[in-house]
Amino acid sequence: MSGLDELYKEVILDHYRSPRNRGKLEPSDFDLHRDNPLCGDEVHLYGHIEDGKLVGVAFEGKGCSISQASTSMMTERVKGVNLDNAEELAHLFKRLMQGESLADDERLGDLAALQGVQKYPVRIKCALLGWNTLLEGLKAYKEKHEG
Repeated sequence: MSGLDELYKEVILDHYRSPRNRGKLEPSDFDLHRDNPLCGDEVHLYGHIEDGKLVGVAFEGKGCSISQASTSMMTERVKGVNLDNAEELAHLFKRLMQGESLADDERLGDLAALQGVQKYPVRIKCALLGWNTLLEGLKAYKEKHEG
């Protein structure tokens, strides 16, 4: 295993062992529970929005290290970001998981540690569970408040 692979492994394990932004968030503007029934991963995602920014984001969940670490990393990365940028980052991460060579994109930061997941197609859904839930929450919020 290369030094970079080892570093990436440590970043993922750190987020799995010590998830960031874990717990319920009140008040919340979206509150969604989603799961991947094929593998048992679950994420309950909360988001609080003020002035077009995702000022608070938290999650509860259970499942494999990939799903929980990815969601923890996501909450750190999108907290404090405006909604359009959060959506853009989610789509960028999805492209990374689909095999595009984006690891050098500085917008990803530590999320690049998850690029190895693309080698295991069955695990991609694990890495994307929190991100897809975020996109769904942002879409619902926008439809409610802009439409």
